[in-house]
Amino acid sequence: MTGIQRVRRGRPLGFSFRLAVAILWPLMRTIVKWDIRGADALARIDGGVIVAPNHTSWFDPPVVAFALWQADQPPRFLGKESVFRIPLVGRLISGAGQIPVYRETADAAAAIRSALAALEAGECVVVYPEGTITRDPEIWPMSGKTGAVRMALLSGKPLVPMAQWGSHLVIGPYRKEFRVFPRKTMHIRFGSPLDLSDLTQVDGESLTIATERLMDAITALVADARGEQPPARRYEYGRHRTASDHDEPRSGDGRRETT
Repeated sequence: MTGIQRVRRGRPLGFSFRLAVAILWPLMRTIVKWDIRGADALARIDGGVIVAPNHTSWFDPPVVAFALWQADQPPRFLGKESVFRIPLVGRLISGAGQIPVYRETADAAAAIRSALAALEAGECVVVYPEGTITRDPEIWPMSGKTGAVRMALLSGKPLVPMAQWGSHLVIGPYRKEFRVFPRKTMHIRFGSPLDLSDLTQVDGESLTIATERLMDAITALVADARGEQPPARRYEYGRHRTASDHDEPRSGDGRRETT
């Protein structure tokens, strides 16, 4: 518990945020079913929190947003800058305070600064540590990037791993489809805040250790949501990177041993 009052659903969130809730909340209550576990513990976290979910589909964001809204943690997503250029959608999410990420540019650090400011203001910041929809052929979490753990180490705020399973049944990975019938169940798992107390430096080694720890925690939650055992090796996106983030995932052996 900190002295910062966290941002709750009842706080002023702005017109665009309220409009998005008015559109998405009844829609998501209707078109899918829900199995959410661990939300009560997340709801008790005060003073800012980072939530790190797995990424399986373009349908993920409304699923994650709904689950966090139910946990009284109005979310601020870090998302690809290209999404903010989509007509109407871009204006809505920008007005709702979501944070654009300019990958591999001089403006990339601006997202981190904006996220840290949001955390200090008591907000819930959502970061997809994989950086894009998983390329794992079996839709397991793949290798992670360091952004989420960097924010946690710099801010000292709790980093909560999250699993969501079911959104890929509505929109498959990298597919243009929308399948809501029959209604699919969204399985949500929130984990305990990641223990990073042994990592006192924000350096390459600490970021690598923390990211592996985070991806292991997310994978364990996904395994629980799926009711399956995860693979012994995690898919490494960098080893089999395709020409575009919108390509189909490859089915090569881009896995390495997980801990």
